[in-house]
Amino acid sequence: MTEITRDQVENALRSYIDPYLDEDLVSTRCLRDVAIDGGKVTLTVEMGFPIEGYRRQLSEAIRGPVDALEGVQEVALKLGWKATSHAVQKGLKPFEKVRNIIAVASGKGGVGKSTTAVNLALALAAEGASVGMLDADIYGPSQPRMLGVASNRPESKDGRSLEPVLAHGIQSMSIGYLIEEDTPMIWRGPMVTQALEQLLNDTNWRDLDYLIVDMPPGTGDTQLTLSQKVPVSGAVIVTTPQDIALLDARKGLKMFEKVEVPVLGIIENMSIHICTQCGHEEHIFGEGGGQRMAEEFGADFLGALPLDIRIRRETDDGAPTVAAEPESRISEIYREIARRMAASLAKKSKSYAHKFPNIVIQNS
Repeated sequence: MTEITRDQVENALRSYIDPYLDEDLVSTRCLRDVAIDGGKVTLTVEMGFPIEGYRRQLSEAIRGPVDALEGVQEVALKLGWKATSHAVQKGLKPFEKVRNIIAVASGKGGVGKSTTAVNLALALAAEGASVGMLDADIYGPSQPRMLGVASNRPESKDGRSLEPVLAHGIQSMSIGYLIEEDTPMIWRGPMVTQALEQLLNDTNWRDLDYLIVDMPPGTGDTQLTLSQKVPVSGAVIVTTPQDIALLDARKGLKMFEKVEVPVLGIIENMSIHICTQCGHEEHIFGEGGGQRMAEEFGADFLGALPLDIRIRRETDDGAPTVAAEPESRISEIYREIARRMAASLAKKSKSYAHKFPNIVIQNS
């Protein structure tokens, strides 16, 4: 019998380039262990992002090259994933119970940022992650209605902190839970930023892999304060294909660059309209703008979403598409984008702040 070596196994696995990491599993250190017992090879693989939506495809892609090696009679695979904390801005530390905060932003309003954010949060949850949603738009909170829990009020067990509101399997917090839906927030900038910090810090988030922050539109004082005070692991820019939206999206991207928040990628929303009557496809807002912007700034293009009445209708009804139609093509696109976003984060620098000891000086 031909003796199998670890080098042979690793070389075989290098032939598979993961579509989300854009590298092989050996170079990315996702291959954690190789155990060889005669003709049986046991592989331990741990991905850095949730994989439930393509676990079967990934399993087959890993087994195939190893199974083809001469002398291999059986391939056993231990396949899992783990979201670890990633580096944040200098001077800030990640939250203890939130491994990664991802800001979903746009340079301007009206591009579908909030709808995209809530569906991405639900998509990550569908992929197996523990997910939270923070609605950071104080003036126009929309997540309570989008999640179908606008009438809910968060509980406070100790009179100082708030319990997140649960909806469709994710934890959420918004100023919209604390005020009437038609009450205008007539606040100046400092009050807004203080309220946001309280919503983030005083919510009892429960062991989150990802906290998605639905940022307010624009690049003003509120957005800048959030970017400087909230420990963000990465940001995603949502735009539409037309030039005026891309112009403002560039400003949002540059803002994150200035505050040293890595941009995980760009999402093009309302990319194409498909007629519900005849099936005709038309790029009514232009074509390829998000892709060109990604190439211009060296960012990942995470994907394009269609202009579809179901997305609007289901979100208005409090059951976003990923929750309302989990097996639909649109939900599949959201989950694909969510995997690309999480994989882009997995390639960034890890945070080791939790390993540093706390130094306490005592007078003796």
